[in-house]
Amino acid sequence: MDIALGAAVRVRRKSMGISQEALAEQCGVSFQQIQKYENGANRISFSRLVQISRALKCRVVDLMDVLDAPDRDQPADIDMLSRMRTPGAVELLAAYEQLNADSRTALVGLLRTLAIQQETRPRHRVVA
Repeated sequence: MDIALGAAVRVRRKSMGISQEALAEQCGVSFQQIQKYENGANRISFSRLVQISRALKCRVVDLMDVLDAPDRDQPADIDMLSRMRTPGAVELLAAYEQLNADSRTALVGLLRTLAIQQETRPRHRVVA
C-alpha cells in the first residue's frame, strides 16, 4: 500500500510538472524524503499526505483512491501505478497522448516487437 500511495503521488506530481525539489520545499522536507515516499520506502503520515495533496492541488482522497475503491479492480490499479514508477513512463505516456490513433497503434507494435526481441536475445556478461 505504501508503494501504491507513493506511486500515486509521483504520477500526480509528474503530471503537474512539479519537481521533487519543488514538492519537498512546499512540504518542508528534503527531496530525498519525497523520493522515499514515492518509492514506498517510507510511509506517508496523514498530516504529510494533507500537505502533499495541497501542494499537488488535489484532495487527499484523490491520492488514496487506488487504495480504497471496492468497485474497481484494485490489483490492476496498483499494478498500473507501480508501472508508472518506471523511469520515463510518465514522459512516455504524455508523448503517447499527443499521437493520433494510427501512430499510437504503430508505436505499441514497435514496443512489443522490441520487448520480444529483448526477451529472446542472449544476455552477455562482461568479464573483468
